[in-house]
Amino acid sequence: QVQLVESGGGLVQPGGSLRLSCAASGSIFSTNVMGWYRQAPGKQRELVASVTYNSVANYADSVKGRFTISRDNARNTVYLRMNSLKPEDTAVYYCNYVYSNRASWGQGTQVTVSS
Repeated sequence: QVQLVESGGGLVQPGGSLRLSCAASGSIFSTNVMGWYRQAPGKQRELVASVTYNSVANYADSVKGRFTISRDNARNTVYLRMNSLKPEDTAVYYCNYVYSNRASWGQGTQVTVSS
């Protein structure tokens, strides 16, 4: 069992920045993949970015060039740096951990981009 705790969400103006953090605890295995998903009201949950244990990253087209995912394996923590935020980035952001086709989810953190 893996527990994920997110932090760093909040309200930011368009063009602003935020950094999300997600700390994993419990039965952590190497070669896992961690990532961030988001879900806006009335929409399906979608992948934002993911990163392998060896720091190979993958991004949704909508965030490429604006968001950066990174991880600290010693701390079992994954980060999402979000720059140039747009109102359409408003959503609940969920941390995700996958190992051997088993997924764990965080409770979510709200990101609101509004003036």
